[in-house]
Amino acid sequence: MPAKSSTIVTALTVAALAAVGFLGYQADASAPDHLAARGESTGAGHSAQHGRSAKKDRTPHPAAIPAASGTGQRVVYSLGARRVWLVDAHGKALRTYQVTPSTVSPAAGSYRVTQRSVSLTGSDGLAIEHVVLFAKTDGVVIGFSAAVDGTVPKPSPTKRTGGVREYRADGKAMWDFALIGTKVVVVA
Repeated sequence: MPAKSSTIVTALTVAALAAVGFLGYQADASAPDHLAARGESTGAGHSAQHGRSAKKDRTPHPAAIPAASGTGQRVVYSLGARRVWLVDAHGKALRTYQVTPSTVSPAAGSYRVTQRSVSLTGSDGLAIEHVVLFAKTDGVVIGFSAAVDGTVPKPSPTKRTGGVREYRADGKAMWDFALIGTKVVVVA
């Protein structure tokens, strides 16, 4: 018995709505933290009166850029907050994230990115990538990097290391942002 055209249209409409709903959910679940933190919805059907997604409810609002971190395009590294901000020329944080500090920290002040390496072995023996170096303290070179295996281990307190560790996605964002000469401001 041939199907009625209205049944076919209804089935196709239901399938299309299900696909759009699923794609909206995927977009919302993979939204960058800076969009979710500002409360911007990337998924279909989200609004203030309908509530927020579970992911957004778990995402804390990121800390504000430290006031004493200067102006213009820069990387801001807060030793006390263990946090990095990638700040554009207009003073807007493009990304902020937690880091695991090294055992040797730079003094508060302004630095410049002096060297970059796609990959190498860190002073702790781990394979690392997206290495962005900016300071040297007591003979220890200090920079941002991500472990290739995706871990963010705490450094051994018995070793003098300068690797400020990031997750791989954050390390890639740093790599894309912090070219040679980019200002790095370290705050307490």
